[in-house]
Amino acid sequence: MVRIAVVDYDMGNLHSACKGLQQAGATTHVTDVARDLEQADAVVLPGVGAFDPAVQHLRSRDLIHPVRDIIASGKPFLGICLGLQILLEGSEEGVEAGLEIIPGYVRRFHPEPDITIPHMGWNALQYNQPKLALWNDLPNDWVYFVHSFYADPSDPAMRAATVTHGTQTVTAAIAHENLMAVQFHPEKSSTAGLKILANFVTLVRQQQLAVAAS
Repeated sequence: MVRIAVVDYDMGNLHSACKGLQQAGATTHVTDVARDLEQADAVVLPGVGAFDPAVQHLRSRDLIHPVRDIIASGKPFLGICLGLQILLEGSEEGVEAGLEIIPGYVRRFHPEPDITIPHMGWNALQYNQPKLALWNDLPNDWVYFVHSFYADPSDPAMRAATVTHGTQTVTAAIAHENLMAVQFHPEKSSTAGLKILANFVTLVRQQQLAVAAS
């Protein structure tokens, strides 16, 4: 059994992400308790909304250090949308420091005559890390975005995928070792998104088997 803790910090509807993970065979636990995160096989940090309230809500629940520790421990971790952005050092959207797990900053889209901000709707992924487990056997490359800001990691090698909006090519996903995070919403991305969540569950299950065999 794969047990995945989904972090509850009052920043968005968690049930769609849980449903997708459950369809892939995982047992989900929505929680704001650090011990639950530590005992889970993997952790998912979703999020919808603004940068500063997200950091403040995590801090009020004493979850910032536990999230850092869990990522440092090597446990599989998936950030979604705002759950990606708050992993960086800070954002042009607010004044709060981020979790500072990923060196870099969250930037605002530059206005252009023929694009809308926020970037909202379906767009095709361009893969920088094509062998990343999240991308295994996707039925298509199209996923659903809703964002006005994007992650700009200091190390370009951390970009697992990008997306182009207008003339701007920006980060769509980040991956480094056990840490994976996506700017788009897999839970809203139809069959491709559900496959990405299923791939994450498969990755966690494979790590379980590797630990058991060692």
